[in-house]
Amino acid sequence: MADAKVIPFDDDRSRSGGVPRAARRRPPVRGTGSVSALPGPSAAQDAAPESEDPGGGGASGRGAWDRRIAGGLAFLRRRVTGEYDVDEFGYDEELTDQVLMSLLRPVYEKYFRVEVKGIENIPSEGGALIVSNHSGTLPLDGLMLQVAVHDHHPADRHLRLLAADLVFMLPVVNELARKAGHTLACAEDAERLLRKGEVVGVMPEGFKGIGKPFGERYKLQRFGRGGFVSTALRAGVPIVPCSIVGAEEIYPMIGNAKTLARLLGFPYFPITPTFPWLGPLGAVPLPTKWTIQFGEPIPTDGYPLEAAEDPMLMFNLTDQVREQIQHTLYKLLVQRRSVFF
Repeated sequence: MADAKVIPFDDDRSRSGGVPRAARRRPPVRGTGSVSALPGPSAAQDAAPESEDPGGGGASGRGAWDRRIAGGLAFLRRRVTGEYDVDEFGYDEELTDQVLMSLLRPVYEKYFRVEVKGIENIPSEGGALIVSNHSGTLPLDGLMLQVAVHDHHPADRHLRLLAADLVFMLPVVNELARKAGHTLACAEDAERLLRKGEVVGVMPEGFKGIGKPFGERYKLQRFGRGGFVSTALRAGVPIVPCSIVGAEEIYPMIGNAKTLARLLGFPYFPITPTFPWLGPLGAVPLPTKWTIQFGEPIPTDGYPLEAAEDPMLMFNLTDQVREQIQHTLYKLLVQRRSVFF
């Protein structure tokens, strides 16, 4: 990793209903420990002994509770014994599906009430690069974007986000990010994921996007030097522009304590109407209404191999993606009735 070329995604340095999801399996990647094949939740439930339901309610009665308890105990056993799979990037699909998404889903559905449009623009198979705007002071938009793809795509696709190096320097956050399938925003990792047929997400504005003042909301910052375009061209995957409305207002950033940010090693230290004045309570985001729209994919497989080294082509494609996201943002802003409804 030390020799990987970092894509400049950040600063200049670098459901809706309750439909149960089918268990998804992938070929296991064995680590140094003893890891056996992972039985999915459905297998664990099928193996659970059926209990008679006195009320004749079938799966809605006691038998259903027995299967849930058996499935939960089987999940805990696998976590304790290490009988679960992770890929080469540390992605733990079972933990993500069963735990992390379950924790994020109430925030997504009840708090931000996210509306998703154009999900069909994400291919049902093969690699794809989703490029989105970035905002909100804290990167909650990336997490909500992950839930949107996970819960709404008809082919049950997962989103693998490329994150800044700061994410992987923070304790606990680092481990959770890896378990959820995210990796460092570098060209090498991004291309490997895309060639494996994964849906990869990137937010080229980086810290410039989430750390911009409230007065510049929904005005896209610079998209770097087009590193994400070069990666998509080399992998031959489509670029899917994505526009997110609602995240800008969760923490209205009215100031930036730059000195304190430098002391703490952060790219910025936000001052909002509630933070730091209300202490931990000021860290609660405002319950804005979100819309996530995926635009028409931009194909890259028709370009020659050497196109990834053409700076003019990269500039033009980068500008095309940026303009499409910005235009959609303006259109969504005109259509919305209120920040909160």
